[in-house]
Amino acid sequence: MRAWILTMLAVVVVVGACAAAALLAWPAGAVGASSSGLASVSLPGFSGRIEHVSVTGPDGETLPYVLRGKTVWPSARLDAGERVTVTVDVRRPGWIGWLVGAQVKRTFTVKTPVAQIRSTLLRPKRGSAVSVRFAEPVARVRVGSGRHRAVGGHDVVPLGIVASGAAAAGTTTVAAAARPWERLSEPARVSWFVPGTGRQVVSDPSAGSRIAPLTPLTLTFAQPVSKALGSHLPVLTPAMPGRWEQIDSNTLSFHPSGIGFGLGGTVDVRIPGQTLGWQVAPGSTLRLQELLARLGYLPLDWTQSSDPPPTPASEVAAAVRAPQGTFSWRYPETPASLERLWHAGASNVVTQGAVMRFEEEHGLATDGVAGPEVWRALIHDDLAGHHSGAGYSYVFVHETVPQSLSLWHDGHVILTSPGNTGIASAPTAQGTWPVFEHIPSGTMSGTNPDGTHYHDPGIRWISYFHGGDALHEFPRASFGTPQSLGCVELPEEAASQVWPYTPIGTLVTIES
Repeated sequence: MRAWILTMLAVVVVVGACAAAALLAWPAGAVGASSSGLASVSLPGFSGRIEHVSVTGPDGETLPYVLRGKTVWPSARLDAGERVTVTVDVRRPGWIGWLVGAQVKRTFTVKTPVAQIRSTLLRPKRGSAVSVRFAEPVARVRVGSGRHRAVGGHDVVPLGIVASGAAAAGTTTVAAAARPWERLSEPARVSWFVPGTGRQVVSDPSAGSRIAPLTPLTLTFAQPVSKALGSHLPVLTPAMPGRWEQIDSNTLSFHPSGIGFGLGGTVDVRIPGQTLGWQVAPGSTLRLQELLARLGYLPLDWTQSSDPPPTPASEVAAAVRAPQGTFSWRYPETPASLERLWHAGASNVVTQGAVMRFEEEHGLATDGVAGPEVWRALIHDDLAGHHSGAGYSYVFVHETVPQSLSLWHDGHVILTSPGNTGIASAPTAQGTWPVFEHIPSGTMSGTNPDGTHYHDPGIRWISYFHGGDALHEFPRASFGTPQSLGCVELPEEAASQVWPYTPIGTLVTIES
């Protein structure tokens, strides 16, 4: 009995040893790199068949794929340098599965290839094609803002530029994908200089072009920055906040901060022996009106559709591309003649007058033009929540006898007075103009219709609105008929009450 038990134990040991040997020696397949797809599955004879494949991204998310033969291909674009895990379940043949296991799992982690440019500073020969060389063959490229194109797996790719004439030096961006199923890489800046042409610097964006207020300015030199500039940085005009950053041995980049380069202005960069300049995109008329309304310089309110807290960057973006919102008249009773002058999104005298008033309050030249300084002050006030508290005034003059002037302020006509406009030979022009000069007293002089000259010192409460035409007091025996040489004459008491409400920018309408 004892001998029989020992014999059986020996048999079990032998069988177990055989099974272990089979498990170790039996082919189970493998997953590895692929020269074209994402991964390749190897299945030696008798190893079995592929039962299931899963592909997961770096965060564990499932990625779509397609299995062609024994190659796993992604069916959606992947990023270059993305870490992807491929797991393959292999089903072994049934006749051996009882001994070595019915299934085996194989896992392979691959990092998608990255298209790397060997050198971003090129020295092509005159008249030759400008080409970039990659560290390995690439499948697709995009040059500048053009469309991407297939390049057939080459490591040297022409950019479609011939190095001659104006293109003897230049800069552009190149994005590439090492595999057809990859997304294009982030664009890399590539610059070139033909030896002996004299060009020593190229810029991106190109000098003379229009730029956005926060666009970085990049300068690439034909020689190292330290040799091209010495210890000095380029000089920006006008000076503005920002920082210079050295990208590589030959490249500097200026990154504006705050609200960046002045909207609608220019920016120059001076380097030894050369000055480069750019035009800065202007702000939109619609955004100008939105800010003027929100800050209290228009007879309208503006409500933004969505109103996140403003930041310098969001203000700059909104200045170029105005956000959605709604204008509404601030006062329930607004003169029809004033309402007819308003057009949202279009230049008009209402906007011009509001800009002039804003300029006057901020110590700027009152030309009614929203230049860089106006935009800078507008954005500053909007960020700080500064609003004008002066209200809104409007003057309209009726030339029908008896002639009169009405002063409207913050929704009400607060004064009506008889007045005198121009005689037939020196009429007061009809239309609407903003007050451009506002003085408590002055001398008025000119030429009478008969050719004689007049010189009247001590005229009080003057608000010029159109050429030599002004609102002012004048001693007359009567008012309400044409008697002036184009001005709107008022009794002194009425003129003194009107004058404080007609600062620079106030609109004056002359109508029949």
